[in-house]
Amino acid sequence: MKILYIVLGFLFFGLGAIGALVPVLPTTPFLLLASFFFAKGSDRFNHWFMNTSLYKNHLESFYESRSMTRKTKVSLLTFATSMMLLSLYFMPSIYGKIFMICMILFLHYYFHFRIRTIRETSSEPSGRL
Repeated sequence: MKILYIVLGFLFFGLGAIGALVPVLPTTPFLLLASFFFAKGSDRFNHWFMNTSLYKNHLESFYESRSMTRKTKVSLLTFATSMMLLSLYFMPSIYGKIFMICMILFLHYYFHFRIRTIRETSSEPSGRL
């Protein structure tokens, strides 16, 4: 099972690296998944991942202080909400549509009220903006 976690970690790391270069593809969600799978799969790969510049630029502030920059929040919410709205549009069941609406509302609640917003140049949390 650890091999599967490591393979998935590298897959999502690669997607996150591509997302850092391509503006349409998000970086942070893929790097969060890579971090999760590396932590489950191998201490060595997890240590390596945490020392990469991608981790330091996109995830370090979140792991240290449960905070994100406004730019990161907006990019994550834009991508996630658009994918959920697409799913909502194609969902045939009214119960599925209600569930998706609830998920979108929870996602926005969580990002706006549970994750602090920090300034782009600062590494210290500055409260909610």
